Amino acid sequence: MKVLLINPPRENELVGNNPALIDEARGYNPPLGLLYLAGFLQDHSSHRVEVIDAQVEELSYSDLKERIRTTQPDLIGLTAMTFTILDVLKTARLAKEISPDIPIVVGGVHAFLYPVETINLPDIDYVISGEGEESFAILLDQLEGNLPLDKVPGLTYLDNNEIRRNPIPPLCGDLDSLSFPARRLSPYRKYSSVMAKRQPITTMFTSRGCPFRCSFCARPHLGKQFRYRSAKNVVDEMEECVEIGIREFLIYDDTFTVNRERAMAVCDEIIKRKLDIGWDIRARVDCVDEELLQRLKEANCERIHYGVEAGTEKILKVLNKGITLDQVKETVAMTKKLGIETLAYFMIGSPSETREDIMRTIDFSLELKPDFVHITILCPFPATEIYTRGLKEGVFTKDHWREFAKNPTPDFNPPYWNENFSDRELQELLIFAYKKFYTRPSYIIRKMLKVRSWGEFKRKTKAGLKVFGMKKRD
Repeated sequence: MKVLLINPPRENELVGNNPALIDEARGYNPPLGLLYLAGFLQDHSSHRVEVIDAQVEELSYSDLKERIRTTQPDLIGLTAMTFTILDVLKTARLAKEISPDIPIVVGGVHAFLYPVETINLPDIDYVISGEGEESFAILLDQLEGNLPLDKVPGLTYLDNNEIRRNPIPPLCGDLDSLSFPARRLSPYRKYSSVMAKRQPITTMFTSRGCPFRCSFCARPHLGKQFRYRSAKNVVDEMEECVEIGIREFLIYDDTFTVNRERAMAVCDEIIKRKLDIGWDIRARVDCVDEELLQRLKEANCERIHYGVEAGTEKILKVLNKGITLDQVKETVAMTKKLGIETLAYFMIGSPSETREDIMRTIDFSLELKPDFVHITILCPFPATEIYTRGLKEGVFTKDHWREFAKNPTPDFNPPYWNENFSDRELQELLIFAYKKFYTRPSYIIRKMLKVRSWGEFKRKTKAGLKVFGMKKRD
């Protein structure tokens, strides 16, 4: 069977009114979920697989339609987040216009949260919930052999117009057993990041699951148990990437340093192999110490992304972060002292947050002096504690996300927590926060002095112009 995995264009990505346009200048990241599927199929099946990343290739829908027509796949696989479901549906519709009988399979977090709603959408034939590598391969085998589908783990499908849902499989306990993402099937030389010192870049997952209980976050398809790959397996993948010219890695684990010994072992393995790479991680300020930071530095970890979220103890408690402002200041200062760049994540518009609280958060971002900040308006996502609370307290008068899942329309605006602010007020505060941080003359001069190439200059200039030109979305 010839399988085509597609990362759709961005034309209808659901962004609501969040004007954090700096994201658009960051570049593109590989569609890891699809590449994991492709790698698994290459290693564990006889099915042929191709990947189209319409985003990085900047394909229009007419371009994509022609690519599908030329490829002539037997089946198309798509991964869906709630924010991308409109483009997923448009891609499915395109495929059906070419060949009405071509099966369309959808996976991803949206499919996990809303399997019934998704299977009821037009042009979707199969929905896979949970970690999908093995389930997808089994589905292909069953379809190719015209065999019953009731044994495909996590599958939702229609049987004589009746919805069938197979049990979701247990989470993978041995991540080392999974194949590496099939990066060679993607245009891997085109992936980039405004923060990266080397191009091209790639992303990696070295673990799955997060044991922490932040009230604004939920990854139910990955579970709360922290599962991690061995140091050797992680660095084997890095070395494979180096062989094809990739030397910059963005580690996308929620918290890379949950298991300190494993984090140290990854560093030791990189040092032992003398890999000439740079890499970023995400971490909590209470999950690092000076010895670990020093080892990360020795292994050429160049940047750590810390989830700070708020500049007041009050809002940190609301968000159930389990950290203090003193911990944030101490850890960020220690990281910077050791020569590792920092990125701090912040949010505004949390429950009970006042204008004074937001101003204190903005001031705290300046006081920390991270190399980068990423600021968003809190958008309560489905399955999060905050969204459930909003429904119970009447902040949200209906289940917006489920209604959208049933009938996705481009005019949908993701709900903010409008307890103390209107959407417009939150947008204005967000723009103010970005501009106050990034348009300081001292910051601009410091960043320009660190530019090491013309390509890096162009990427950072593009990002800077986005910030200067930020405005509210309609």
